[in-house]
Amino acid sequence: MCGIIGIVGCEPVNHKLYDGLTLLQHRGQDAAGIATCEARKLFVRKAPGLVKEVFRTAHMLRLRGNMGIGHLRYPTAGSSKVSAEAQPFYVNSPFGIVLVHNGNLTNAEQLQSELYKSDRRHINTSSDSEVLLNVFAHELQRAAQSLKLQPEHLFKAVRAVHERCNGSYAVIAMLVGRGVLAFRDPYGIRPAILGKRETPAGTEYIVASESVALTGLGYEPVRDLEPGEAVYISKTGELHQQQCAPKIQLTPCIFEYVYFARPDSVIDNVSVYSSRLNMGRKLASKIRKEWPQHDIDVVIPIPDTSRTSALELAMDLGIKYREGFVKNRYIGRTFIMPGQKMRRKSVRQKLNPIESEFRGLNVLLVDDSIVRGTTSEQIIEMAREAGANKVYMASAAPPVSYPNVYGIDMPAANELIAFDREVSEICEAIGADGLIYQDLSDLVDCVRELNPDLKEFETSCFNGHYITGDVDTNYLSWLENKRADAAQEGSGDEVLVDVGIQ
Repeated sequence: MCGIIGIVGCEPVNHKLYDGLTLLQHRGQDAAGIATCEARKLFVRKAPGLVKEVFRTAHMLRLRGNMGIGHLRYPTAGSSKVSAEAQPFYVNSPFGIVLVHNGNLTNAEQLQSELYKSDRRHINTSSDSEVLLNVFAHELQRAAQSLKLQPEHLFKAVRAVHERCNGSYAVIAMLVGRGVLAFRDPYGIRPAILGKRETPAGTEYIVASESVALTGLGYEPVRDLEPGEAVYISKTGELHQQQCAPKIQLTPCIFEYVYFARPDSVIDNVSVYSSRLNMGRKLASKIRKEWPQHDIDVVIPIPDTSRTSALELAMDLGIKYREGFVKNRYIGRTFIMPGQKMRRKSVRQKLNPIESEFRGLNVLLVDDSIVRGTTSEQIIEMAREAGANKVYMASAAPPVSYPNVYGIDMPAANELIAFDREVSEICEAIGADGLIYQDLSDLVDCVRELNPDLKEFETSCFNGHYITGDVDTNYLSWLENKRADAAQEGSGDEVLVDVGIQ
């Protein structure tokens, strides 16, 4: 899960890209990057850190031009300190291409071998995004035999990408001096939305991971990109669109609605906020059914993502709702922090209990999900230290029992608290007096009720069903070795990247 954005404007876009990345900061805290283009010159700045840390005044002044793309990195493999893996990635042939990618290719190793042996292309990092860029560049080289680039050449290259690449990918690429291209994998696992704004100088276009980046910048959302679709905006503002996959099935990642997306975003015509209200109601119904004689005095959310569900749950059950934890907003989202040691350290720095809301009470803590159990165990301990009589736990999502291979850092099955455990065993492991999970069928209904056209969802972390059909035990074992916490914590620092291509 990363954040991506691309803009073709009628005036310099550097500050719009910066503001757009800030609106999407929740999607990645590891690194940030922007590439802009003026005439035939490319300007790039990328480095580890938050948006406000990566871009200073001097960097912004260098990012010239009326079109550009941006990226926020969320690491799912290797070390979070590998600066060379910050995006955008660049290749000079053909035409000069910079690319940003949200997702994960499940056949990246095979593609890298093909690129080296057959396509004569070298991959310099362990990032599958660089692999995807080189696949696209190679196919575009084959499709466009002259310097006169046409939209059909781009669409032909995207069709070839769909044929060769497996997994999830929402992509925005900029061709130097020409325009911006965006496309989505044939399952539409990762989100991408198109927007526009009319100005006296003409129409400006934007593509981003979430609608909040559009509305926050004053753009009007047009529509989500279809699975397999490619959209090309020329530097003069001409919009071209084409379906590039022979077979498509919209199957968005349901975890976007549970945790990743901002509540004020709309993804595939579903309000994230409304879906979380539904999660609270469904969970309240299950509590009434399974805990009819409950003795819960107060419902307290674990901020921030679970607030919407927790408030609706409390209202539905007629139980008092209280804010029991104060969040330090200068500590990042612990789920997307690399390394178990860092997560454990950050939980207590991030949250502090208000003792008066716990003392002598039976408390129901509501979280969006329970992944590794690190946060839940420590928060339950903090609630008891604050004087809670009993501490119950509710998860707005089902048990996370399987690794995710489509761009979410759920690496090794044995790191997941729900792997090979019954609910009672998980309850004991995190130290709760009671634990209740959302049912998967209810979670799906929470989203589908808001858009009946969504027939399927990517739910592999809950049920182990991998929709791309190429994930087996061998792949999961390989991925576990590559993405396990031990591998992340064992890697060292690399040289800071600050690229300025003239």
